Amino acid sequence: MKLSSPALALIAPIAVQAGLRFPCSTLTIQRLDPVVEPGAMPAAHVHHIVGGNAFNATMTGDVGERGTCTTCQMAEDFSNYWTAVLYFKSPTNGSYHRVPVIPVQPLLGGSQGASGGLTVYYTQHDLSTDNLKQNAVKSFQPGFRMTVGSPTATSKPHIGLRYQCLQGQNRGAEMSDFPTKPCTGGIFTTHHFPACWDGKNLDSPDHQSHMYNTITMDGFMPAAACPASHPVRMPQVTYETVWDTSKFNSLWPSGTPNPFVWSFEGTSGYGTHADYMFGWKGDALQRAMDKSECFYDGCGSIKKQAMSTANQCTIKETIKEETLGWLTALPGRGHPM
Repeated sequence: MKLSSPALALIAPIAVQAGLRFPCSTLTIQRLDPVVEPGAMPAAHVHHIVGGNAFNATMTGDVGERGTCTTCQMAEDFSNYWTAVLYFKSPTNGSYHRVPVIPVQPLLGGSQGASGGLTVYYTQHDLSTDNLKQNAVKSFQPGFRMTVGSPTATSKPHIGLRYQCLQGQNRGAEMSDFPTKPCTGGIFTTHHFPACWDGKNLDSPDHQSHMYNTITMDGFMPAAACPASHPVRMPQVTYETVWDTSKFNSLWPSGTPNPFVWSFEGTSGYGTHADYMFGWKGDALQRAMDKSECFYDGCGSIKKQAMSTANQCTIKETIKEETLGWLTALPGRGHPM
C-alpha cells in the first residue's frame, strides 16, 4: 500500500504503525544557517527554523545538552529543523511578500495548538511497519547534521522532495515543481532525508555524502537496504510544511506563471532543500526507535509537552532586517538591512 500522506495513513486499516510524528512550532525566521554557512551573520537567505533554543549561527557538539526549551511537542527533542522560506513575487511590480506558515492538518494525540512550524517524522521503516527484527535503527549521535536538496539545483529533485497543491484538505498529486495554478488550501511541501549512514562521519564537506538515499518511490514507502558504503540504518527523517498561499491567489493573474519563489530567488521548485541538526536529550530517540508498533504517542517512552508550552520557546532576533512586509528585493539580495 502506498501511503502518500499522513491523512491517508489515518484512514487506512493499518495493523501496525511505526515511527514518530509530531509538530514543532516556529522558533524563528531569519538569515542564519549553522550547517552550510557556520558563523555567517547574516547567511545568504532567510530560513524558517523550528526546534531547540540553542540555535545560533555557530553550533557544534552536543546541541541537545545546551537547549533549555524547544518548540517541538516531544519535550526531549532539542534538535533544529529548517527550510528556505517561501515568498510571493508580485507579477505586476516585482515586489516580494513572505508567505506565512500554518500547521499541518490533521494533528492528533494532543498535538493541536502549534504556531506555524512544521511536522516532523522519524520512521523506522515506513508508516505501516517497523521491520526492527530484520533491521535495527540506530539513533543519530550528538554533533550529527545533514542537508537534503540544494538551492543551486537546476534539474528535478530526487524522490522525496515534493510539492502538493492543497484544495481544502485534499493534497492532490506529489510534484517536483511548484503548482501551476492557485491552491485554495496552500502549498504543501515535503522533505524526505536519506536514512543510510556511513557509520563514521557526523558531517561531510557537502553535508550529504556521509548519508545515502535508497528511496525510489514517493510517499512513505519502505527504503531499500543500505549499501556497504553506508551500512547503518538511521531513522528516516521527514518534514512537512504548509505555506498559506491562499491570501495571494487574487494577486495571481489567470494564465500567468507561478509567482512563488524561495528565499534564495528560486524561480523553479527544483532548489527546494532542508537542513537537520540532531539535538535529542540522552538516549530518548534511541528508546523510541527500539520500540515496536508505535506512532504519534511518543513511542511510550518520550515525554511530551503541551503546544501552548512549546509556543513560549523563543530566541533573540540576531539579524536585524525586515523579512515580512512588501519588499523591493529578497533579504540578502539587494534589500537594505
